[in-house]
Amino acid sequence: MDTTAITPRPIDGIFRALADPTRRDVLARLSHSPASVSELARPFEMALPSFLEHLKILEGSGLVSSRKAGRVRTYQLVPGN
Repeated sequence: MDTTAITPRPIDGIFRALADPTRRDVLARLSHSPASVSELARPFEMALPSFLEHLKILEGSGLVSSRKAGRVRTYQLVPGN
């Protein structure tokens, strides 16, 4: 079997997103209501760029979406995922 032609499936991104406890905690927080980046990052002791990478992975997997109003970016769960 030629493995060079295998492309990742969407489910692979979801499993990657769920593999990390920080991202699972973010999803649990978002299950209550949408939240800004600063609200989501507050409980975690990590640099903001590192935390933003977690949000990027969650959004890339389709589990969350974001919107920007002025300087504030707010994240929410995507219904149906």
